[in-house]
Amino acid sequence: MRRFEIVLLSGAAVMGGLFAFSVLAGRRIERLVPPQGDLMAVDGRLLHYLDKGAGPPIVLIHGLGGQMGNFTHSLVDRLSRDFRVVAFDNPGSGYTPRRAGSPAGVRAQADALARAIRALNLGRPVVVGHSLGGAIALALALDHPDSVGALALIAPLTHPLRRAPLVFQGLAIRSPLLRRLLYWTVATPGYLMARNWAFRRIFAPETPPPDFGRNGGGLLAMRPGSINAASEDLNAVNEDLVAMTPCYGEIAVPIGILFGRDDKLLNRREQAETIKAAIPSLDLELIPGGHMLPVTCPDATAAFIARMAGKVLPNEKTERIASVQ
Repeated sequence: MRRFEIVLLSGAAVMGGLFAFSVLAGRRIERLVPPQGDLMAVDGRLLHYLDKGAGPPIVLIHGLGGQMGNFTHSLVDRLSRDFRVVAFDNPGSGYTPRRAGSPAGVRAQADALARAIRALNLGRPVVVGHSLGGAIALALALDHPDSVGALALIAPLTHPLRRAPLVFQGLAIRSPLLRRLLYWTVATPGYLMARNWAFRRIFAPETPPPDFGRNGGGLLAMRPGSINAASEDLNAVNEDLVAMTPCYGEIAVPIGILFGRDDKLLNRREQAETIKAAIPSLDLELIPGGHMLPVTCPDATAAFIARMAGKVLPNEKTERIASVQ
């Protein structure tokens, strides 16, 4: 057998082994972190969602590579005592599939969530967006204003990224073919080996809780399909944000931002203070902490959300929660 044939066969065997490992690892992750909610079909598309509590409606939208576990870890139980809380897995994340050929980007995800909000008869809820979810929430307010009563944004992405944060730079692969090749072979083993480093980067300067991989859903982001979807979203986000940013002054609903003073993932001045200049009425609150405030500062986050809810639906419940610091 010629040398190049040996090399070719060896390479194929390695790639096949990596593919098999990635598939099996993805299945094991799903056994460790099973779905928390239910699946709903909206216009032929499936969405995984959790609906808990009763009262004024609140919708939770997670960030890049996240899923509803980022909220259920510490925040949902606090809010569901006094609100109807609906958390979604964004298309391609968690247990919400992304149909082949479906567009990525924040406006496409906002369209899917607007349909779900109508299907669940949520009216005009308080929409909470964390990180990339902040950009999706802003797109929802711009494109579907009848689906938003107020915006409560937590460490939001609001303006185009000059460069992806270090922990996400491995996702910045623009070629769909190369992306699928890498994410179905080397990406899952690589991310699993580096997961502790990745969690520390996302939470910095705070410490990720030991159970974040399971109870916070962090491991679900390391399945091949989730990595591919996150890469698609990252590569599409700037195009949407460039078109959205000149329109922020048109948002008529109350809007607030909670941002950690020590956030190492997103730049507070670029993402929070810039939009404050465009919307002078925006309520900007800075607190000690990093990027993952729904996990690390759930009491302050719940109080902020309740305060924003009080601007739309003032009542004793929102005032009581807002008093918790």
